[in-house]
Amino acid sequence: MVQLRKLNRVLLMLLILMMYIILYSKVHKVQLPNSNTGESGGVKMEPGVTHKAAGREKPEEAEMLEKVETVAQVEEVDGNAILVVICAAKERMGGAMTTINSVRSNTEANVIFYIVTLRDAVSYTRQYIENSDLKNIKFKILEFNPMVLKGKVKSDSTRPDLKHPLNFVRFYLPLLVIGHKKVIYLDDDVIVQGDIQDLYNTKLDPGHAAAFPTDCDLPSDVVRSMGMQTTYMGFLDYRKMQVRDLGINPSECSFNPGVIVVDVEEWRRQKITKQLEGWMQSNVRDNLYTSSMAGGVATPPMLIAFYQKYSDIDANWHIGHLGWSPDTWYSEAFLHTANLLHWNGRFKPWDFPCVHMELWEKWYVPDPTGRFVLVRPES
Repeated sequence: MVQLRKLNRVLLMLLILMMYIILYSKVHKVQLPNSNTGESGGVKMEPGVTHKAAGREKPEEAEMLEKVETVAQVEEVDGNAILVVICAAKERMGGAMTTINSVRSNTEANVIFYIVTLRDAVSYTRQYIENSDLKNIKFKILEFNPMVLKGKVKSDSTRPDLKHPLNFVRFYLPLLVIGHKKVIYLDDDVIVQGDIQDLYNTKLDPGHAAAFPTDCDLPSDVVRSMGMQTTYMGFLDYRKMQVRDLGINPSECSFNPGVIVVDVEEWRRQKITKQLEGWMQSNVRDNLYTSSMAGGVATPPMLIAFYQKYSDIDANWHIGHLGWSPDTWYSEAFLHTANLLHWNGRFKPWDFPCVHMELWEKWYVPDPTGRFVLVRPES
């Protein structure tokens, strides 16, 4: 009898424990991400709804997009549309809107814009679009969580703008994309004069996750004025053994990641994002590339990860370095025939001094809120 009572007590305790576990699991149940969230990031986009990134096996990816907000006519994913990703920083909002306007004004293609910004500019971005000539474009606003960069970017920089969190959005492009196999990324200091469909049609070689414009295609007089900034020597610190061990010829031509055509599936397959994050962390630890050498830290990781593993974008789709110097000058006839102009460098077309500002102003959309104002000599 004594043994039977002991057995009954044990069974009763087990029953109580099982009931506790069942109740706990119901109260703290974790909703699994919907299959529509894509491969990474745990983000589901639905019209007019703001979402927090859901927890996944890799929390750093889940943190990357803190929320997603849709504020336009995009009711569902259109895999046949051309997806263009552009970052919109609050202090450069007019630049991003000018880029968007130049794209949509020069094509008949079905284009969707993914506009990535920070929390303090989500409402501003929406107001700018909905109260301007851009109100009929198809777009989504995505909020980027800068905490994903914690421990990956040094705080010391001669140009803080180059370490702005949005400069690193291009590292995470496949995490933004749902239902698209290909995506175009454009910097906000770009204007497009050609048909974006032609850029989208850029052929990527087998095994290549991206296509970039090479700096070797710059006019010779521009190359001479820039010195080493068109080669790997201008971006990496070859005094470091870890850099020399990469086996990269320092005179190898660099490329510009301000215009990218991405094969989303190949990028994911090669785990490019993890490679880029790895090089960022290596730089924090070993100082492989400095802001004083490269003018920033967003380009060098891409140069390493994509060394001899990228396709070329046609030279006419990137006439760059217009912002390198207020003395940089191309012939007007040459610039008018170009498909894309890029004011990469310190001297932006919404500021002064700058060059060829009239070509940029042709596509400028004035800020309906009055916050973004062009800087011009007469002002």
